[in-house]
Amino acid sequence: MIKMIFVNLPVTNLPRAMKFYEAIGATNNPGFTDETDACMVISDAIYVMLLTHNKWRQFTNRTIPDAHTSAQVLLCLSCDSREAVDAMNAAAGANGGKSDVSPAQDHGFMFGRTFADPDGHIWEPKGWTRRPSRHTPETKNQRVVALATIQRDLCLILTIEDGRSGAIQHA
Repeated sequence: MIKMIFVNLPVTNLPRAMKFYEAIGATNNPGFTDETDACMVISDAIYVMLLTHNKWRQFTNRTIPDAHTSAQVLLCLSCDSREAVDAMNAAAGANGGKSDVSPAQDHGFMFGRTFADPDGHIWEPKGWTRRPSRHTPETKNQRVVALATIQRDLCLILTIEDGRSGAIQHA
């Protein structure tokens, strides 16, 4: 069975958030959408659940941080090309998000840009121009890229409360 990931995000304006995610390529699954939440399909294995703040509070009593001023997660999506990365970044900026919240990254074999959705959640579309070779000297970053290339779906970098970082890779 394929493992699926559901990224749950608190949003202040559900219709605006739905419109934004449709503009960057997600589709709505109306079977899991109502006035308090919306299921946005990124791929067969990746779903973004947009939850109103009241709905979010049904799952946790932790404070919802202001994603415009603090970061809890960086959500990285693979793209097929540099042009797809640029198109997603442009669509984000043209539809209520903020393009290029961090400088673009070009490492030769990998290219990425960063945008924020209307609620400040940070997304990083990445495109690979080639897979790292087994015969090239391997650095920590190349190992991570190789894993992300094999997975080709999603890599989440989480900031854990005590300041350590961890990663969840779609398997």
